[in-house]
Amino acid sequence: MRSADHSTFVIERVLAASPARAFAAWSDPEKKRRWMSCHDDWKLIEDRLDFRIDGAEIRDVQRPDGVVHAFRARYLDIVPLERIVYAYEMRVGDARISASLVTVELSPSGTKTTMRFTEQVVFFDGHGDLEERRRGTEIGLDHLVAMLDGA
Repeated sequence: MRSADHSTFVIERVLAASPARAFAAWSDPEKKRRWMSCHDDWKLIEDRLDFRIDGAEIRDVQRPDGVVHAFRARYLDIVPLERIVYAYEMRVGDARISASLVTVELSPSGTKTTMRFTEQVVFFDGHGDLEERRRGTEIGLDHLVAMLDGA
């Protein structure tokens, strides 16, 4: 039976960086590559970032058991230093497991930046798990915090 399970989650982080440095961590391919991974033992197969409105992002990673996870995104709205909106789908092997709309909001807070990450996700046909998706996203965003803390 076909199904579509909808959920939304929000993650906030305070970044030890100006909005310009925080924005660069999302928009610069090399910087994004440094923090994006949520599984250190997975092999990066492909990683491309065309950060502009209507630009695309492709990220394929392979688990130790050989299964490929494919991320395909399209940037819908970019307001430099303030907002990034993108839609993406996830595939595991041949199965498309989810589609999401993400909004990243950056707000100055003294010498730091408050980042609010909102994901509206639909999981298809029993694939995917909201808590697993949230945990994986939190791990990646924690890597972003650590990268900006150490830079």
